[in-house]
Amino acid sequence: MSASRMNVAFGAVFTGAVMLLYLPILTVALYAFFPVERGSIDLSAPTLGYFADLAGNVSVLEALANSGLAALLSSLLSLVVATLYAAYLREKSGPFKVAFEALIYAPFFLPPIVVGLSLLLASASSGIPRGVATIVLGHSLFTLAVVYRIISVRLANLPPSLVQASADLGASRLQTIRFVTIPHLMSAYVAAGLLAALLSFDETLITALVAGDTTTLPLRLWAMMRVGFSPSINALVVVVVGICLVLSLAAFATLSRETRPA
Repeated sequence: MSASRMNVAFGAVFTGAVMLLYLPILTVALYAFFPVERGSIDLSAPTLGYFADLAGNVSVLEALANSGLAALLSSLLSLVVATLYAAYLREKSGPFKVAFEALIYAPFFLPPIVVGLSLLLASASSGIPRGVATIVLGHSLFTLAVVYRIISVRLANLPPSLVQASADLGASRLQTIRFVTIPHLMSAYVAAGLLAALLSFDETLITALVAGDTTTLPLRLWAMMRVGFSPSINALVVVVVGICLVLSLAAFATLSRETRPA
């Protein structure tokens, strides 16, 4: 096959993949801004009425807020715990490190139903009421493996000479962490935190087992499938996609500033 034909084939596959990924989102966006009558979109009458309906849907907004809160807290908890683990295991080696990391990775590779049932039994036996706290704990266990991997790889690339130079200049351990280690890990924090938040926001099975009376957005949408979705859900999708785009652009801007030459 010639190079031109390979380029055409690659372009066709790429275009098909992009359409498969983004065409449904664009379709939902059209449904959010234009009314649908008898199965067809009326492009002659744009409206923001579905967003007004969404603003008045207290149950959906409460579920969205719970998902956002759980995503924020679980990502922060995962970042803190993963940083402590990565710093502790950096100088370790041998079977101890392998076993410790296996415990960190286990909740991510185990079936979510096993992790959820384990947390359910643990919370019931310890008397901890199910709610936002158990959701955050469950999501943190699930995302910890990903966050730890990103941070540990980044920390392993920290040149020991920088830490030694900081000590030679009279910096304390805390000053070295503040001015050397944390700036070096900033890109890892941004990437890992954003990924952890997105994984937490989308988690359903673990959440269903440990949520109790608390409803997150995936659980709310799952419950609505029984009676069908209202048109305001299309507006909700646009809002969520917009939030994700803002977070992605903010992360990209942060990483660009960090990698920009002085």
